[in-house]
Amino acid sequence: MKRTALIAADGFEEVEGLTVVDLLRRADLVCDIVALSDRKKIIGSHDIRVSADKAFSSTDFSSYDAVILPGGLRGTKALLADNRVKELLQFFYREGRLTAAVCAAPSVLGAAGLLQGKKAVCYPGIEDRLIGAEVCFDPVMQDGTVITSRGLGTSIPFALQIIAYLEGRETADRIGRKIVFPGLASEQP
Repeated sequence: MKRTALIAADGFEEVEGLTVVDLLRRADLVCDIVALSDRKKIIGSHDIRVSADKAFSSTDFSSYDAVILPGGLRGTKALLADNRVKELLQFFYREGRLTAAVCAAPSVLGAAGLLQGKKAVCYPGIEDRLIGAEVCFDPVMQDGTVITSRGLGTSIPFALQIIAYLEGRETADRIGRKIVFPGLASEQP
């Protein structure tokens, strides 16, 4: 079973994080919520409290296939300020493992040097933080082992692309149909 870690800091965008966790778990992928702090309680950008599965400092990331970063301005700033996140992302990239980020969080990938020569997207207005990237404006962009997405409104296709990468397009489409995602949902039950 493939394992993913969603790293969340106080101020993360709740929908971006929890949509990914929900859909990956529906696809029978392990998706652990990892708190950046040593507290397992995380307070999202809209004051929604989430209980993490693990704390960053006590997590062995060597068994994970993917690391995922939700956006949210305050949460992204915390991820950018933590060198452990940068080192983890660089390790995953070197190992050919998936790194994914949505909204403002692709800027963390840029700061870690993962976007050099890659196509990437982010929240409108912060494109200059995609250091080294070929900036695109699709809802979701995959370039090799890097997946980026634009924001809360693209959270479902972002999660489905992660599923497609890890489990195949058929599994992603099956999950999309189950949640009645436009373009995948059939007219008939």
